[in-house]
Amino acid sequence: MEGGDEPVTPSGGLLDLLSVSAVVLDGRGRVVFWSPQAQQIFGYTAREALGRHAARLMVDERHRNLVTALFAQVMTEGTGWAGTFPVRHKDGSSRLVEFRNMRLEGEDGDYYALGIAADRAVLRNLERDLALSARLVSQSPVGLGILDPDLRYLVVNPALERMNGRPADLQIGRTVREVLDFMDAIWVETAMRRVLDSGDPLLDQFILAPTPFDPGREHAWSVSYYRLEDSVGQVLGVAVQLVDVTQQHRASAEAAVARQRLALIADASARIGTTLDPGTTADELARVCVPEVADLAAVVLVDALLKGGDRDRIPDGPVAMRTMATVAHPAPDVSLPVGNVARYAPHQMVTRCVTTGRPVFASPVTGRDLVHLAPAHAAAALAAIGAHSCLAVPLVAHGRVLGALGLARGRNPLPFGDDDATLALELASRAAVSIEHARWYQNQRRAAENFQRSLLPRKPSQRPGLDIACRYEPASTVCGIGGDWYDAIALSDDRTALVIGDVMGSGSGAAATMGQLRTATRTLAALDLDPAAVLWHLDRIAGELDQRFATCTYAVYDPRRACCHVAMAGHLPPVLMPAGGAPRLLDLPTGAPLGVGSVPFETTRLRIEPGDGLLLYTDGLVETRSHSLDAQLATLLRLLARPPGPLEETCDHLLDALRSPDEPDDVALLLTRADRSRS
Repeated sequence: MEGGDEPVTPSGGLLDLLSVSAVVLDGRGRVVFWSPQAQQIFGYTAREALGRHAARLMVDERHRNLVTALFAQVMTEGTGWAGTFPVRHKDGSSRLVEFRNMRLEGEDGDYYALGIAADRAVLRNLERDLALSARLVSQSPVGLGILDPDLRYLVVNPALERMNGRPADLQIGRTVREVLDFMDAIWVETAMRRVLDSGDPLLDQFILAPTPFDPGREHAWSVSYYRLEDSVGQVLGVAVQLVDVTQQHRASAEAAVARQRLALIADASARIGTTLDPGTTADELARVCVPEVADLAAVVLVDALLKGGDRDRIPDGPVAMRTMATVAHPAPDVSLPVGNVARYAPHQMVTRCVTTGRPVFASPVTGRDLVHLAPAHAAAALAAIGAHSCLAVPLVAHGRVLGALGLARGRNPLPFGDDDATLALELASRAAVSIEHARWYQNQRRAAENFQRSLLPRKPSQRPGLDIACRYEPASTVCGIGGDWYDAIALSDDRTALVIGDVMGSGSGAAATMGQLRTATRTLAALDLDPAAVLWHLDRIAGELDQRFATCTYAVYDPRRACCHVAMAGHLPPVLMPAGGAPRLLDLPTGAPLGVGSVPFETTRLRIEPGDGLLLYTDGLVETRSHSLDAQLATLLRLLARPPGPLEETCDHLLDALRSPDEPDDVALLLTRADRSRS
């Protein structure tokens, strides 16, 4: 039994709000009236209760004296009594009931006692619900309001007071438009009327709007509307629930930006550094940045470093910078010419960026500021896009500043911030490493090619009775050099020694071996030896070198006798191009590569008529990863079957048609044609 069996002090007057039972007793304490609700509390029907003594019917024997005394007090003094005490239910159980008792006087002057009773548990639940409801409305951080069918505020809790920016007494009785005059309230009013008309709630509607309590900043709100009705379905109005979700909205927006930036970085990883060309890498970086990060992006590199300088520190004073790439959206009328070298003054953004190695901001920017931020050509491009915010971040690789990435915003209204600088630095660092690798590669390749070409002869001078054209193309590998070589050596009696060779392997070792073999070949040629004898001596020399194996074709053309003596050491067959017939591969004794040793070489005599051509080449021309050797040789013959043209053009045509830029082997060509004038 709740609260024990002893009477307790009443908790307050909420009985008027309950559907209570009523019992009337006469002066002797007998039941003369019994309401239907009394049966719910006490269990007895009116037939069972009328005429019976109430104390004996409903009160436990322990409490009858107290009840009798209280009854007598009410009847004698006429004072009311309210309190809670246990009553006995018909089923034998005991229940706590809250009473209000008062004396009534009839027409005949007799007194009666009216008892109004309610179940204490029901009353306490109602009291608790009312108290909780009041506190919920007043203490809730959620804005709660009730509006009548005319959409005038009836109830406004403190949270909604703050959100609407005015006290409750300035909202009660006013319409939605009058209260929400700081925003466009038409949508809110329309939504409320739809809820009133349909009865269908609108839940979690998102609104982005200003608020008087936080001027200058938009807040995000989650708003719900639902219709209020009484127990018989009459529409009382509409309730509004307003939750400030600004923090969540901002966090969600920041998370979306972070996801976008991560996606951009992932995209940059795939798009930047696809080649070993600094200009291409710079262009890839600029295109990643526009329009996701900026409306204009320019990549400039320190010109001294591009020319092969390795200074770790950018000197004080003006810095010569080369524009490697520019991208703008939309394209401005003024552009930054790629390849242009300009001197950037010490106070300008790019100079400060490359000398300090840190980002440099300029925001807000006006037209007058631009001439102080960049050289004239760059300032004109910034003005063309209406730049209002600029950012420069350094391109740093292995601790060395290579240049800068310049960014500007015109159409994008947001100024650059720290997050933008962090993103730009991440993108720039990825590009900088690729640019540095490309720069190193090009320097190494340039040095290797210079070394390789220094070992090759200069363009052979024209020999009596013979036109000569030659080509050398390095490999696409990092070192770019190999052991391919050609030579045309002047001999006595207007004869010419024609040499093509290929040292097996690549790199500086192969190039060095090639240089030694070429020198030895020139020395042996001066001895006027038969081609087979020259190859025999070269075979012995090659056997003593570090990279000992090489292929070679050695031929001696004699214009006076219109013949050519040829010997081969494991090399691909020359192509003879008769003046009046189809080109063909010469079927000559192949021999073994130089350096094998103890393998004889043979000399073959060929008839060379005026106008006939002879092509000597290395395997880099016809051996590829995507085509068979036979197919490439057939293509070579088909290309040479064209009507004869200048030898230089024929060499270029062969290289363009047969060789792709990424081939891993170098190639040498030696193309000759017997002079028709000697016929």
